[in-house]
Amino acid sequence: MTGTIVTLLVVVGIIAGVVWLVRQKTAAQARELEDAKSEARRWVERLGGQVLNLIGTDEPSKQALADASERYNAAGSQLEQAKSTAQARQVTETAYEGLYYVRAARSAMGLDPGPELPPLPGQQRAGAVSEARDVEVEGHSYSASPNPSDRNRHYYPGGNVAGRPVPAGWYSEPWWKPALVAGAWGLGSALLFSSLFSGMSGVAYADGYADGAAAADGGMDGMDGADAGGDMGGDMGGSDWGGDMGGGFDFGDF
Repeated sequence: MTGTIVTLLVVVGIIAGVVWLVRQKTAAQARELEDAKSEARRWVERLGGQVLNLIGTDEPSKQALADASERYNAAGSQLEQAKSTAQARQVTETAYEGLYYVRAARSAMGLDPGPELPPLPGQQRAGAVSEARDVEVEGHSYSASPNPSDRNRHYYPGGNVAGRPVPAGWYSEPWWKPALVAGAWGLGSALLFSSLFSGMSGVAYADGYADGAAAADGGMDGMDGADAGGDMGGDMGGSDWGGDMGGGFDFGDF
């Protein structure tokens, strides 16, 4: 009898310990999520302050601020849906991206862009446009430049789009957006990358990387009609977000 009682007490003790550990872990996860959401909210508010208080003075700055506003709306939607720390951190990343567009708009207007921001995923690898280039691909004209102009009014902060690095710079049109939405590049994209960036210093394609990327992406350029929506994450406020952008960067008064 005594042995049975001891055994029961041990079992009860083990169960109580497991319950305590589970509760502790749950509480810790809740605190971590709340901290991540608080950090994300701070960055979203900073982005919102810039978007609401800045008015573009030319076409490039107006377009950059419109893109920043889009990221602000996306980040707000993501924040409302965030149920995990990773998702909350993705909100912060979206806000970072919006602030890159704000910096671009401020630079286009001749204003101080403010402090540097944390790098976006793939941004350093993608590099930046270092020279003006105007090309024609399949009968369509494209141009890229390190500086804004009436021709090159669409800014991109640099990073990975559907598995390929797109350099930071100003472009004649946002030709990367279809791949951003569909999750895959269309036919002829390798030719566009090669024409725009091959031999340009400071970008991932300086040594003909576009050809290698086209071969390594598993034939994505030929996926006509394939269901490539997948797990978009990040940019437009999907529900299953990836990414891990740590907080803690103090943007100051920007």
